[in-house]
Amino acid sequence: MTWEKELEELRQREALAEQMGGADKVARQHGRGKMDARARLAAICDPGSFREIGKIAGKGHYDENGDLAGVLPAPFLFGKATVNGRPVVATADDFTIRGGAADAGISRKMVQAEKMAHELKLPLIRMIDGTGGGGSVKTLEQIGATYIPAVPGWSDIVKNLDTVPVVALALGPTAGLGAARTVASHYSIMVRGLSQLFAAGPAVVDGLGDKYKSAEDHQQAKEELGGVDIHTRNGVVDDEVASEAEAFARARYFLSFMPEYAGQPARRAAPSDPTDRREEALLSLVPRDPKQVYSMRRAMELILDQGTVFEIGRNWGRAAITALARLDGWPVAVVASDPSYLGGSWEAKTSEKVERFVKLADQFRLPIVHLVDNPGFMIGREAEMAGTIRYGVNAMNAIYKASVPLASVVLRRAYGIAGSAMSNAETYQYRFCWPSGDWGSLPIAGGLEVAYKSDIEAAEDPAAELEAIRERLDKVTSPFRSAERFNVEDIIDPRDTRPLLCEFAGLAWRRLES
Repeated sequence: MTWEKELEELRQREALAEQMGGADKVARQHGRGKMDARARLAAICDPGSFREIGKIAGKGHYDENGDLAGVLPAPFLFGKATVNGRPVVATADDFTIRGGAADAGISRKMVQAEKMAHELKLPLIRMIDGTGGGGSVKTLEQIGATYIPAVPGWSDIVKNLDTVPVVALALGPTAGLGAARTVASHYSIMVRGLSQLFAAGPAVVDGLGDKYKSAEDHQQAKEELGGVDIHTRNGVVDDEVASEAEAFARARYFLSFMPEYAGQPARRAAPSDPTDRREEALLSLVPRDPKQVYSMRRAMELILDQGTVFEIGRNWGRAAITALARLDGWPVAVVASDPSYLGGSWEAKTSEKVERFVKLADQFRLPIVHLVDNPGFMIGREAEMAGTIRYGVNAMNAIYKASVPLASVVLRRAYGIAGSAMSNAETYQYRFCWPSGDWGSLPIAGGLEVAYKSDIEAAEDPAAELEAIRERLDKVTSPFRSAERFNVEDIIDPRDTRPLLCEFAGLAWRRLES
């Protein structure tokens, strides 16, 4: 007596599951320029590593004899896999089945995926397409009643944000729960032209009345409501890419900097860039004219391990650059001012971005490198209306609360409260300053005429008097005067920045691994 008959049924059910929503719907998915769920899982995971869990779950159909006639698979796939050789939980919504909407019973698959990641401490990948597990209007008729909203397993989603790295890829129109699952992540991606994200889609919004009517063209309506130009600019989603393949590559690269779970050290890569590399270009990078901008991204390329800089959130909060990178192979989190946007002044969105990134670095135990050229918080009516000071203080608080080692390099300006947020001044400061440093409670150039108003007005030649005052103060504001009083720990040759930061990275990881 064997169980061959049952195994034959198992193989039959597995084959039906692999058909997903059926040939026509899969073809329609491909016709929209989208990969299907199974192809996505194969593409993002290491080759041959994906082991599916709950493959045959779905809604069976039976003939009059009670024998299996067909199966509508669950619109959610998950399993254990490896990415970069390390174990992960990989999930994918199947839009070919009910637009990704799950029946109440089948939604347990999604809950189990979240629990698996949390309880086994495995990074989690969500590939979201459609409602992302939420129900549909038709479901209500099938149930025969409506219900007070609840999200099964949301507590597990919350736990995962505290426990393991979570990556979310929006790979189609994502609404409701799908949108929420995208945002509830440490790193999120949208694909231009393919992905949209909204609390409710255009059809639902249109139902609110003419005041809310969207464009007649459906694709245009989705883009106008929740396309990449909206959500990668307001900070809801971190990054945009041009293709699904690029999304998979960025997700894999992000995870390469992360530990498998909070509390575990991230992995060092084999060093490939000499620690003693001294770049001559750094010597002339910062212009003498204080109003002239320069490329901070160029500075990062010259200082950090070559080819390792992974910028996050490039299109929002643009006065600060946030990136993962390596120094002598060690993973680090980098916050850098961008003088090409608002002069580097932190406005509300920049402050929000810095706060979120610093918390990510602290949670996953990544040392922080802060490249500073900060003239202060953004000022003016718009900045006040946006609540800049509140968001700015939140960012400052995150830096002061961070328990990971932090090294700061002052390239040029450090003014006001925002300038003081370069590091926690109450602890040991691993800090270096370039000879181009310019700092204080407020920019002196902007306050001269007010502070010396009476002297200037009393002078025979007010313009000459102003220039004389400026020359005197230029000497007082020399960074070397600060160093005399040990208000600055070290003024360095800019070419020594990389060797010194590599030293910092080694010492930081010595502490973190102890």
